[in-house]
Amino acid sequence: MAEIKDPENTILMELKDGTVVIELLPDVAPKHVERMKELARAGAYDNVAFHRVIDGFMAQTGDVQHGNMEEGFNLGRAGTGGSDLPDLPAEFSKLPHDRGTLGAARSMNPNSANSQFFINFKDNHFLNGQYTVYGRVIEGMAHVDAIVRGEPPASPDRMVSVKVAADA
Repeated sequence: MAEIKDPENTILMELKDGTVVIELLPDVAPKHVERMKELARAGAYDNVAFHRVIDGFMAQTGDVQHGNMEEGFNLGRAGTGGSDLPDLPAEFSKLPHDRGTLGAARSMNPNSANSQFFINFKDNHFLNGQYTVYGRVIEGMAHVDAIVRGEPPASPDRMVSVKVAADA
């Protein structure tokens, strides 16, 4: 496994093919990092579907309200919800949306990010300055690349579990 320099700010995301190690960026987007850790520690991301996966673009997940494939899952509603926590203010930075970076999904309102996020399959610099970047994959990007595609996928993949490395 990748060398984990800061276990408190590292996410271990278990996918069907293996573990994805994500380095969070608390110096860049502290509110988004805290939200991801809070939801991971609550188990809210476990079994949540990748509801929007566009080849050559990104894989989106994190709808803890409608995306849990073990509890009342509704593929038609996945991607329309968030968590019961308040929305987050934008934390835009100069960090580019490069391959493997995590971006906060949101509506047209820049201050509407909540629990959903996406992982970029490639450099998507047209998103720069419009969506908060708050993490990057440091190991396991091949597992992200293997996520089934679709909007929504007919048979979506899921995050089997999401943990803060300090707790694992």
